[in-house]
Amino acid sequence: MEKADSGQKLYTRMRLWEFPDQYVIEPIDGSSGSSLAVSRADGSMKLIDKIPECSSLRVPKIWTIFGVVGMLRLLAGSYLLVITEREGVGSYLGHPIFKISSMEVFPCDHSLNSTSAEQKKTETEFSGLLNIAERTHGLYFSYDTNLTLSAQRLNDLGDESRSLPLWRQAEPRFLWNNYILEVLIDNKLDRYILPVIQGSFNYFQAAIGKDIIDVTLIARRCTRRNGTRMWRRGADSDGYVANFVESEQIIQLNGYTASFVQVRGSIPLLWDQIVDLTYKPKYEILKLEEAPRVMERHFLDLRKKYGAVLSVDLINAHGGEGRLCEKFGSTMQHISSDDVRYLHFDFHHICGHVHFDRLSILYEQISDFLDRNGYLLLNEKGEKMKEQLGVVRTNCIDCLDRTNVTQSMIGRNMLENQLRRLGIFGAEETIGSHPNLDDKFKILWADHGDDISIQYSGTPALKGDFTRFGHRTIQGILSDLWNALMRYYLNNFRDGTKQDAIDLVQGHYIVSVTRDMAPSSQKGGLESLASFPLALSVVLIGFFFASMSLRQVRYDFRHFFISLIWAGMSLGIAAVVKANGKLFCNRPRLHKPRC
Repeated sequence: MEKADSGQKLYTRMRLWEFPDQYVIEPIDGSSGSSLAVSRADGSMKLIDKIPECSSLRVPKIWTIFGVVGMLRLLAGSYLLVITEREGVGSYLGHPIFKISSMEVFPCDHSLNSTSAEQKKTETEFSGLLNIAERTHGLYFSYDTNLTLSAQRLNDLGDESRSLPLWRQAEPRFLWNNYILEVLIDNKLDRYILPVIQGSFNYFQAAIGKDIIDVTLIARRCTRRNGTRMWRRGADSDGYVANFVESEQIIQLNGYTASFVQVRGSIPLLWDQIVDLTYKPKYEILKLEEAPRVMERHFLDLRKKYGAVLSVDLINAHGGEGRLCEKFGSTMQHISSDDVRYLHFDFHHICGHVHFDRLSILYEQISDFLDRNGYLLLNEKGEKMKEQLGVVRTNCIDCLDRTNVTQSMIGRNMLENQLRRLGIFGAEETIGSHPNLDDKFKILWADHGDDISIQYSGTPALKGDFTRFGHRTIQGILSDLWNALMRYYLNNFRDGTKQDAIDLVQGHYIVSVTRDMAPSSQKGGLESLASFPLALSVVLIGFFFASMSLRQVRYDFRHFFISLIWAGMSLGIAAVVKANGKLFCNRPRLHKPRC
């Protein structure tokens, strides 16, 4: 197969033809290049010079697409993921950025016709997970620049690296479609290989006197331990943590560019919190003896990528979180150094549920680190005047709500410092002195927090009203209550299947004919009967008949015993469900990490 010229740009607009035996992707953005033919029998790919002639009996369906996301091979077929709708959301360092509004999966599964009924059933289960993957939230891409790299890392790229195709420049841990791009990479289809990140991209422009400032906030989600809130907690044995997100705040003003990076991530211990129908499942620390090694690997990786690290731990010192807090702090004592510091700040104890202004106490404790390690600053010529030498790593339990409020506070103070450095702000001037800038900045971080929270927990962030308005509101508290209930429902009854979809697309679970393909068929005993909706229905019906029988007691005392039987049956079923709560939850069936 001919190799696409790596110096050429990615195709930005294509036409997908559905022929009976193949899909043909034809570039229509005005650039020259060969079309890509994908076999519907086995998913094989080749470049062709012209579109095949159409049969007069069957006119092919034609789609307009805006990028190829990747190809996933399952048990008996391959599945092509393409972008069918996109939305322009702003620019990153002068380059247009798009959000994926809609994806479509095109099956190359004609070989299923010759497979067994069991294989067809299993393939259907797997392909059903791709329908969930189609609706993945928060996917962004650019045809012109590498979204996986921060402004500082982009600035540090050498000329040789800049000349490489975007996918070869990409940071693998932030490349959402890394696994499903492998087939295109093997076929050397550089002009079709579109890097995609998952996270958030928000932007605003505001006036400060006669100056115009552009502010961008971008989140990059790590794929190494990606997943849903309750099914991916803590760290794995390699030190990669759940819900690890790099957040970069960029300003452009009068030709200057400033960038400041923060990270968040789950507590880097081997721990989990398996759903069992209780509102807050217990925290369980696993393999205590491995904690120092895992944490050391985690912070070694952070130091290599970001420099010095200040780890800010926001969890409670007592209660269910206390054991995690104690183990995190004691283990950090063994690896702390001049480059790695640990600071515990009991967010709920100090700030409560409304006094988030007390985060100023935390800022006083970390301001020396921020001043010393700084941020990236480029002048009008793109020359580096200052660079960021370290990063603040923030965590709570979920790394969502408390974390986002704290990161927005740090981002606000950093923006004020940058504006003072550029001579826009006076010594005592703050963002709050400019209502238009203040409102837009709050919304920026609130939207940022909501996006990250939706991807991990399924709902917008809690405490978002403080980030959005600067204070707690009655409506915000009620919204938090509703979102907390929704998290409970999703965590217990939906996220297991969503986790399977994530693991399939990210390559954490690789389909093979030698593996057990249909986990659902492995159920036995109580698990094969466990259905929470059914159990709840029986319990409610039992109590209904118990109450009806009680009403008849005055006419016939025997109804009292009938009522006891119905009530006893309901209570018995409820007790069985409570005792075996894990079996009644929606659990992942594919990939079960060792840690």
